[in-house]
Amino acid sequence: MSSDSKWRPQDDEADDEEEGEVDGTQYQSMKDAILFAIHVSPSMLSTHSSNDDEEDEGWNPKKKTPKCKPMSAVRTALQCAYEVLQQRIISNPKDMMGILLFGTQETKFPDGGSYNNCYLLMDLDVPDAPSIKSLKNLIQDEDEFNKVITPSEAPISMANVLFGANQIFTTKASNFQSRRLFLITDNDNPHSDDRALKNSAITRARDLYDLGVSIDPFYISNPGKPEFDPTKFYEDIIYRAPGGEDTDEDDTSAVHLKPTADGTLRLQEMISSIRTKATPKRALFTTKLELGPGLEIGVKGYILYKRQEKARSHYVYTGGEQPQIVKGDTTQLSSDTARVVEKTEIKKAYKFGGETVLFSPEELKEIRNFGQPVIRIIGFKPASALRFMDNVRPANFIYPTEAEFVGSTRVFAALHKKLLESDKIGIAWFIARRNAAPVLVALYPSEEKVESKVQIHPPGIFLIQLPFANDIRQNPETPLVRAPDTLVDCMRAIVKVLHMPRGYRPEKFSNPALQWHYRILQAIALDEEVPEKAEDNTLPKYKLIRKYAGEKVIKWGEELEEVMSADPGDGKIREKKRAAPEEDWEKAPAKKRAAKGGEEGLKDEEMRRAYEKGQVGKFTVVQLKGWLLGKRLEGKGKKADLVEKVEEWFDNH
Repeated sequence: MSSDSKWRPQDDEADDEEEGEVDGTQYQSMKDAILFAIHVSPSMLSTHSSNDDEEDEGWNPKKKTPKCKPMSAVRTALQCAYEVLQQRIISNPKDMMGILLFGTQETKFPDGGSYNNCYLLMDLDVPDAPSIKSLKNLIQDEDEFNKVITPSEAPISMANVLFGANQIFTTKASNFQSRRLFLITDNDNPHSDDRALKNSAITRARDLYDLGVSIDPFYISNPGKPEFDPTKFYEDIIYRAPGGEDTDEDDTSAVHLKPTADGTLRLQEMISSIRTKATPKRALFTTKLELGPGLEIGVKGYILYKRQEKARSHYVYTGGEQPQIVKGDTTQLSSDTARVVEKTEIKKAYKFGGETVLFSPEELKEIRNFGQPVIRIIGFKPASALRFMDNVRPANFIYPTEAEFVGSTRVFAALHKKLLESDKIGIAWFIARRNAAPVLVALYPSEEKVESKVQIHPPGIFLIQLPFANDIRQNPETPLVRAPDTLVDCMRAIVKVLHMPRGYRPEKFSNPALQWHYRILQAIALDEEVPEKAEDNTLPKYKLIRKYAGEKVIKWGEELEEVMSADPGDGKIREKKRAAPEEDWEKAPAKKRAAKGGEEGLKDEEMRRAYEKGQVGKFTVVQLKGWLLGKRLEGKGKKADLVEKVEEWFDNH
């Protein structure tokens, strides 16, 4: 592991926190402000199709995967903004988003700003239903699209565009910690003939970075034209301030969209890239890792994996003409007199030995104080000591930071390497925040995984909270049933055929129940038609399964029936001894048939006499099966089933 490892954790639990103080610790707003800056030019508006007869069937925002068709880069970028807008309004409802078009013939900017050829299509604000509807109508209505999206004949000043973006961020999102400008263009050298304009644009870009705004470019290469060359202009614009705390080269690395005639592929690629860019690296906590007395390093904690569930953010009153958000107000009342109780009259107490023990707020803080936040290593154990059942809560992921302790990355990397080589885990005393309850955690090292030069999993250390004895329930005792070798062999063939070469990747399969919930909310909020059926990508692909493993599955089912027919009912599945095929029965030796209770073993007269006396059950299972096979009847099942088949035969004959 090195200090320049590329990785991106997912959102943490602090997404919805406002600026303030928690447990005596100051923290900043964790909300995002994202502004799309889309270049409107003739080349960005042109469509490239490999098939001239192909018809443009229009874009359907209800479908996640539009039909393959040629689309202009501007329309693709607007559709991408629409998709991201819908996703962010659900996952991060307090984030701000806006769309700025530059290079348009018409100028539209708030407060009368003189930003020529800049059209603020959507002001930077928390998106609401009307703004989403307006963007959707613009994409679908061709006349409205052509009216607004008209390229200007005059040259565009990038300094003017960047200064306008600066004005928007300063006015609308001055206290946001994460502010990003997504710059989408296909012009790699807008000021090739004017050095002064280029220098002015570089200055405006540095002003943005001084303000805390990062520029994430998306370079578009159109078919039939030279590939986009960022060295001509944008390498000077994409300025990176050295020595930043959360410096991550991948945050501002350019995204090159390859030339393609398929607008759908370009749209999917752009959405995927912007999803990654729109999720900044955030720390859940910052603390110190104490390896020994006097040896401390700085680390940041994240949450990489956490189950996403349905969350109700507001109550809505629907009794009036329009739905309104309910504002809650809590009042404490006395149970005896229904008098309003003031906060100063409320005291906290604990019952102990039948007595009520009162505590003041200062005493409660002192009781809960277990020391300063720290991860203190108290020992090491073999990795095999950590059981799967011990992971009962989402694990934290820690990564070094050089903010307070210089050299933390080198020490952390040495600890990480030693844990991996020795197959060990650390046991540590962990206090996440001030006044937080201490817990024991296991320091489990994670190895970096890279596929096709793309990092799948970052290197670091997971903090797995160790449970106490009463946190784990004992599983009920159930007898272990082992399948016979014949069933195992049949199933092995099925698994081999249906094996996923790259393994199961849960991030590629959305929770269908959660997505259905969000889809219904979207339809109600935007006055769309409520869908009749939920789209579930987790359902098996039955046609492919039948094609590649259908015969093997049927064979396994037949084998299972054979095995279950030989089950004596004691919970132990035994492999059944196969009987001779029917066509070979008459060819078998007479002694062998007699030993198995065939026609020469049991005569019809003897079986009839037992039937008339109700004594068919006196014969053994082998004799009954042999007699039934002699009559070309199925000899499967338990003894009671065989007796019933014999009696049924005599009833009909």
